[in-house]
Amino acid sequence: MSKIKHILVIRLSAMGDVAMVAPVLRAFVSQYPDIKITVVSRPFFKPFFSGIPNVVFFDVDLHDRHKGPKGLLRLFWDLKKLKADAVADLHNAIRSKVIRKLFGLIGKKVVYMDKGRKEKEALTRAENKIFQPLSSTFERHALAFKKLGFPIDLSHPVFPPKAILSETALQSTGSKQEKWIGIAPFAQYDTKMYPLDLMQQVVDELAKKSNYKLFLFGGGQDEVKQLEAMQNGNPAIVVIAGKLKLSQEMEVISNLDLMVSMDSGNGHIAAMLGVKVVTIWGATHPYAGFRPFNQPLENSILPDREKYPLLPTSVYGNKLVEGYEDAMRTISPEQIIAKIESIV
Repeated sequence: MSKIKHILVIRLSAMGDVAMVAPVLRAFVSQYPDIKITVVSRPFFKPFFSGIPNVVFFDVDLHDRHKGPKGLLRLFWDLKKLKADAVADLHNAIRSKVIRKLFGLIGKKVVYMDKGRKEKEALTRAENKIFQPLSSTFERHALAFKKLGFPIDLSHPVFPPKAILSETALQSTGSKQEKWIGIAPFAQYDTKMYPLDLMQQVVDELAKKSNYKLFLFGGGQDEVKQLEAMQNGNPAIVVIAGKLKLSQEMEVISNLDLMVSMDSGNGHIAAMLGVKVVTIWGATHPYAGFRPFNQPLENSILPDREKYPLLPTSVYGNKLVEGYEDAMRTISPEQIIAKIESIV
């Protein structure tokens, strides 16, 4: 019998990476219902874990209480009061390394996720590239729990039921009478973004069909303006960005028939809610392990590697390779539309 009854799970950012923890924890609690999990993350991400049995959330305040070196010590003392038996560091960055080492010094069992940096470097380097699929991030999470003595079977996913839309969400969406398709055209880096002029063609063609209603997702004022221009007053297209809280956006996403996303957060949110996802890839590649949860590889739309043989050029999309700026233009709007229609 394991002495571990309470595990701290640390994953502070970014949005998509935090969302990727949720389906693993759903599997964990269904297989180990007597174990308590405390997720340590930023307050904004709390809705990702609401409704998961035996999972509670600890808000990390990186702007004030937990800011800087002294704040990191305060974070350790705050977490120590929770009396957890073990720590699973699924972030494996400077802050989380400090926290886990402090817990190790007081005798707690500590594990961390192996990010596979050498394998990922081999996948993305220009010379002697080793082009083969690597372990998924979900498998890497599961391996960390296995080190604690809790192997997880991810082959029978558990998803929440479709959300009941709140009055606030319904004011944006209206009642559901058509197939609902979400489109999230933005990503943290330009190398991961399908050109907006081509995405406009996708949106315009889909909006012509009477059985589809499109919902555009994004964040920040600049993205909202671009999405409103893309909508251009068409009643079949609804801009969700900037109108709802994250928890309300998740209500809408839960009710989609399909989410179309870049290699970015909205695809992972949809996948963790059990929604089908089509991902469009640029400088990055699903082989690096960031394909959304439980989505088949054929739902990944990729640029032409014969024309751009160095792809993938980056794990996160933060490296610009000269001459590869237009790699995503080898993906036609017709190709994306055909994939969407084959699913919905």
